[in-house]
Amino acid sequence: MNKILRNIKLGILALTALVGMSSCLDKYPGSSIPEKEAMQTFADAEQHLIGIYGHLMSGALYSGYLTLLPDIQCDLAYAVEGNSNTYGDFWLWKIRPTDLLIQDVYAQLYAVIGACNFYLDRIDDVIARETSDTNLETLDQYTGEVYAIRALCYSELIKCFCEAYDPARAEQQQGVVLRSKYFEKEPVKRASLYDSYQFVLNDLTRAEELMDESEDTPNNYYMSQAAVQAIRARVALYMQDWEEAVKYSSILLDEKKDIFELTSFHTTAPDGATTFDYMWAYDTGSEVIWRIGFTSTSYGGALGTVFLNFNRDYTYFYPDYVPAQWVLDAYDDYDLRKESYFADSEDGITIGYTNGLDWPLLVKYYGNRAIFIPQRIFQVSMPKPLRLAEQYLIRAEAYCRQANPRVDLAQKDLEALRATRFQSGGVINLTGNWETDVKTFSEERVRELYMEGFRLQDLKRWGLGFERTPQSCTQDEGNNLRIEAGDPLFVWPIPQHELEAPGSEITPNESNK
Repeated sequence: MNKILRNIKLGILALTALVGMSSCLDKYPGSSIPEKEAMQTFADAEQHLIGIYGHLMSGALYSGYLTLLPDIQCDLAYAVEGNSNTYGDFWLWKIRPTDLLIQDVYAQLYAVIGACNFYLDRIDDVIARETSDTNLETLDQYTGEVYAIRALCYSELIKCFCEAYDPARAEQQQGVVLRSKYFEKEPVKRASLYDSYQFVLNDLTRAEELMDESEDTPNNYYMSQAAVQAIRARVALYMQDWEEAVKYSSILLDEKKDIFELTSFHTTAPDGATTFDYMWAYDTGSEVIWRIGFTSTSYGGALGTVFLNFNRDYTYFYPDYVPAQWVLDAYDDYDLRKESYFADSEDGITIGYTNGLDWPLLVKYYGNRAIFIPQRIFQVSMPKPLRLAEQYLIRAEAYCRQANPRVDLAQKDLEALRATRFQSGGVINLTGNWETDVKTFSEERVRELYMEGFRLQDLKRWGLGFERTPQSCTQDEGNNLRIEAGDPLFVWPIPQHELEAPGSEITPNESNK
């Protein structure tokens, strides 16, 4: 596995783009080698896997749209007066099936899936030719990683383009187009939401069986058994399978507590900062289960740009979006996450607008201080899609939503998380009544996971809407937006060209109409 880490930079540089036809689903690895002759050896398989990881760097995915759009679309940030209109249609809830950002997310997820399918269609022939037992064991690990990546990509498609899962009618709900083969034609038709999630679960089961838990370690650039278990806990939560959510999050929180632990404001990192601050400054921390591997020459999008825009003149900050007042107010006086995630003029932040804006800015994604800031590349941070903190939130919610709620255990998990984030205190009180406790979980998830891409899905699965209250120096249009629960745009429209592509039998979402 260390070979993957040593070669990841070279692999990214050698990566070939996935070239599309008329549909995002018809995307395959481009190569001068005929497809039937490609990926024949262990080295070929390794390089193809490195290429798959390279596709995950795309700014349409975790280092850009897939992370930011679901949060900007909701109630977490406000568009500044005079902003560049980046992501403006999402903030205004004017999303159309022809939106290029929607198309990019959809296309890139299916591009990764296509690359995974190519690997899975060819790997049996590679294994049949391989004579080294060591290489065969490694190929099992690699194949497990590919199954895990394919499952993750399908789970993201479901999250963005499907309704919240309803166990009572999941077989009638629309899922996604399931592609499992590269060399065989398959119907371009949406499966049910039930079947779509079952496909994800089957891939995760295969992945976990093939992987060696000895590869579990913090800050992995590659998928591990722990990453699979983290995805499985998240999927179970979204499927309202509370017992499975508890089961898989408990593996990470209890059985693997000697491997992963929460970063904290009470422990010190090598540079003297807290380990929590160090995690965001250097993209490294004991709670990071999986991150996207950036290097100084191979990296994806800049997550922090729309919140800072420091590189406009390298003197002042010109944010497109600032935090909502309710978000800032949600942090307790003793909650140190607020100081870590946000900064204002007292911290040396000087805003370049002449409209009088004086507001805390999100500095969570200011940029990696070791890799990029020395090169004057700002606002580029490694995405960390799987963190241990989320697992505490998953298990606590699942405990509360079981048929017989375990409020005591839920409170214990939330307080364990808060103990690492608060200067002191951090006691939380749950009632055992979900209609009341959902507000607590909503705020707690925002405080921890702000701008990590969870808000739209959370509101959708909880059946909640939101309302914006006007803030000064922010754009008038959209400032007082009110969105009711169940609004069609909680589910993104299927890209129009996918509906119109030759042979497509894809049925639209309500938001397409």
